[in-house]
Amino acid sequence: MLFRRNIRPSCSYCRYGAKLGYGEVACPKRGIMAPEGRCNLFRYEPTKREPEYAQETKVTEVSEEELAL
Repeated sequence: MLFRRNIRPSCSYCRYGAKLGYGEVACPKRGIMAPEGRCNLFRYEPTKREPEYAQETKVTEVSEEELAL
């Protein structure tokens, strides 16, 4: 999903944005921005994006009766 075509712009994974501390991004066009911010200068940089992971599924104990078909 990192390389899909319809990426929603976000300063956190913009080519020009530089991450600062405290969840802020430095933008050369607009200054200090929130990671969810965006502007017309946005260029997607896939190496900065953190993929969303699927939720873990819990494995429960299964009795041998349930496994027998």
